[in-house]
Amino acid sequence: MRKRAMGAAHLAALSALAVAVTACGGGEPAAPSAAPTGSSGATAPAAQGGKLVIWADPNRVKALKPFAEQFGTENGVTAEVKEISKDNQQVFLTASQQGSGPDIMVGAHDWIGNLVQNGAIDPVNLTEEQKAAFPEIAMKAVTFNGQVYAAPYAVENIALIRNTDLAPDAPATIEDLVAKGKALKAAGKVKEVLCLPVAQKGDAFHVYPIFASGGGALFGATATGDPDPKKVLVGSADSVKAFDRLKELGEKGEGALKTSITNENYIATFAAKKCAFLISGPWAMGDVKKGGFPYDITPVPSFKGGKPATPFVGVQSFFVAAKGKNKALAQEFVANYVTNKDVAKALYEADPRPPALTAALQEVQAADADAGKFMEAGKNGFPMPAIPEMAAIWEPFGIAEAAVVKGGDAAKSAAAAQKAIDSSLKN
Repeated sequence: MRKRAMGAAHLAALSALAVAVTACGGGEPAAPSAAPTGSSGATAPAAQGGKLVIWADPNRVKALKPFAEQFGTENGVTAEVKEISKDNQQVFLTASQQGSGPDIMVGAHDWIGNLVQNGAIDPVNLTEEQKAAFPEIAMKAVTFNGQVYAAPYAVENIALIRNTDLAPDAPATIEDLVAKGKALKAAGKVKEVLCLPVAQKGDAFHVYPIFASGGGALFGATATGDPDPKKVLVGSADSVKAFDRLKELGEKGEGALKTSITNENYIATFAAKKCAFLISGPWAMGDVKKGGFPYDITPVPSFKGGKPATPFVGVQSFFVAAKGKNKALAQEFVANYVTNKDVAKALYEADPRPPALTAALQEVQAADADAGKFMEAGKNGFPMPAIPEMAAIWEPFGIAEAAVVKGGDAAKSAAAAQKAIDSSLKN
C-alpha cells in the first residue's frame, strides 16, 4: 500500500480552504500549495494529460474540489468535480450506459447492489491493511457478494438527541421516553412528545429502530448473515406485532408518532424547543446547535423487554465507474487518496459527518464529541441493505407505517405492504 502523509501546515491550509469553499458556496478554490507524498516520496504515475471526472452531491462537491485539483496537479491531469443534485443514482446509471459518465461517483453504499447488477462499478482495490483501518460495519456495508465495491468516506446513523434542560436523563426505554414527553407536554413545556418524521407516506428510515425493537424485520438472512431478498418479512407475524407497537405509539394511542411531523418540520420543531426528544442524524446538528440549549446524543432506546433498537447505518462512499475513461487513476484516487487520514479529516471539516476512517474519527472526536456519540449509537446498527430489492420496500412499508400511526389495523396494513412488495419484485 502506498501511504500518503501531509504536513500539518498543508493540512491546515486544505482544511481552511475546504471550509471556506463550503462557507462561501461559490468561486473556484485555489490549488493547494503542495502534493502529499508517500514515505518513500513516491506518488501515483503521472497520466500526462486527460481528465479525471468525479460526480457528487452539492455538499460533497464543495469539500472535494481542493483535493481533486491537488490530485490532478500531482498526476498531470485535469480533475473536475461535477455537481449532481437530483436522482443521483439514476443519472449515474443512465450516463454510464450511454458512455458519458464519470470516473468516480460519490454516493450511498446501499446503491451497490443496483450498480453492480447494471455493470456500473468495479471492485475497489483495498489492501487488508486499508480494510482494517475502517470499522467492521463500514466494510460490511461496502462489501457485496464477497467483494469490496467502494471506499467508505463517512458513516451516518440516527440516534436520540435530547434537550437536557427538558430531559436531563437519557430514557432507558421507549416507554420511559414517551412518559417523559407526555409529562412535559401536559405541563405545557413542549408541543410534541417526540420529533420523529412520519408524514402522510411514512418514513421507514427513521422509524426502523423502533420497528426492529418491536420484533419487526424487512428480510430474512442468508447463511452469511446478509439480507435475503427471497425472504421478505414485512408481512410476517413478528412484523405485524411491531406495526401494532407503532400503532400504540400513534395518533390514537400515546400520540408520540404523528403524520403531522414531517422531514420538513421535525428538526425545526426540536430546535425551537417544542419537543424534548429528536430522532435524527448528524445532518440535524447545525440546526440543533443554533437552538442554543444543551443537548446530548444517545442510542435510540428499545421497548422494555424488546429487541435492540438497531438503526440503519449508511456509509457514504466513493465508487470507481466501470465505464470510466480513466480507471487506473480512479482506483488510485479512491483507494490511496480518499483513505488517507489527513484527507478524511479535512473532508470532515468541510462536511461534518463522522469519518469512516477510524484514525480520523479518533482525532475528530477530540474536538467534536458528537461524532463519537453518533458512532457509538450506531455501532450495533444494521447496514442499509445494499441489495437491489430494497428499493421495493420503502414505499409500501411507509404506507403501512402511516396507516397504523393513524390508527389502522396492523395486520391488514402489513399484509398490504407485503403484497405490494411481492408484486414489485416479480415484475
